[in-house]
Amino acid sequence: MLNRNLVKFLSFRYVILAVVFVILAGGLVVLPKFNPVKGIEPTQLLNDAISPERYISTDELADRLINQDPSILLIDVRSKADYDKYALPGALHVPFKSMWNDEFDAYIDQDDFDVIFYSNDNLTADQAWILSKRLDYKNIHVLKGGMNEWYRTIINPEKPEEIMASNAYDLYAFRKAASMFFGVAYPQKSAPIKVQPKPVVVSKPKVIVPKKKKKKMPVEGGC
Repeated sequence: MLNRNLVKFLSFRYVILAVVFVILAGGLVVLPKFNPVKGIEPTQLLNDAISPERYISTDELADRLINQDPSILLIDVRSKADYDKYALPGALHVPFKSMWNDEFDAYIDQDDFDVIFYSNDNLTADQAWILSKRLDYKNIHVLKGGMNEWYRTIINPEKPEEIMASNAYDLYAFRKAASMFFGVAYPQKSAPIKVQPKPVVVSKPKVIVPKKKKKKMPVEGGC
């Protein structure tokens, strides 16, 4: 008698569960179907992430700034305090948490400039790169080593030792000239003075033509 009652109880529970599943299935049918957010494929994102081409060195950036390359757009993703203390020439301040506000999105998602993110090191700039790349934004890069590397190589370049190859002296000569261009003063016949460069007065913002966004598809209904 006990076993028969147990069987009835279990059968009743299975019937209830079946009814619940049927109701849930019916609900899924009538729910609206939303188009997923499209972006770069995960495999392509991984390939781009491990590619060294996503980085730009401090030497390359210094050369392009000195030659007033109009094709670059520097995006400083650090805090306002860091940006106010010192920023690269012409850099636009876009705090990481505000990157996808409407006022800044046009600067990042466009086809006219090479966007270069930088932070104090690579961390925040790398995060900005990954999120932007996931949305399939084009022509985006990261300043390798960030501001820490900029200070070490461009602002306070280390003089090579005598045993080093000649190309090390050539690089030092370029970096020393670059540091002078960016505001470091050198006394005659002595090592460079290690000084903090003066904050750069940010020039007039670049004129950015926003990319035309595709119209959102209407939400499709159920069956």
